[in-house]
Amino acid sequence: MVVMATPRQFHVLAVDDSLIDRKLIEMLLKTSSYQVTAVDSGRKALELLGLNGDDDEEEEWSLSDGSDDSTPSVSSSNCREMDVNLIITDYFMPGMTGYDLLRKIKGSKSYRDVPVVIMSSENVPSRIARCLEEGAEEFFLKPVQLSDVKKLRPHLMERKRSDQGRS
Repeated sequence: MVVMATPRQFHVLAVDDSLIDRKLIEMLLKTSSYQVTAVDSGRKALELLGLNGDDDEEEEWSLSDGSDDSTPSVSSSNCREMDVNLIITDYFMPGMTGYDLLRKIKGSKSYRDVPVVIMSSENVPSRIARCLEEGAEEFFLKPVQLSDVKKLRPHLMERKRSDQGRS
């Protein structure tokens, strides 16, 4: 018997400094039954993933599995033990761009195989090409639509197949 993976089994880290855009992507992902953790900066994403070495402050992030409207908070120490299957990040954010975050993720041993998707409200071909060359799976123009979210599934399924091949 073949068991198909459902989106609920996938955990997506969404990174966007804009509250409105962050809530939109979170809603779209939840509508598609993904588990979502949303943060407002690249720095917080790196802390959550345990990639920046700063353990001085205890941050809280929004974690939602799409099962209800309440959004519990989970401390960073708990999040580091979670398996993140895909990261979707805004390109232009203060402090650290989505491109910088992409480079850090692709340069890490633990997360280099995690698919990363970049979003931007600006259609700049050279920026899009640079992100794709650096390892981004997709580049979505904002506002992100449900049709964009549907493009994530093949990347998640491909990673799941390659992970199963290693075990």
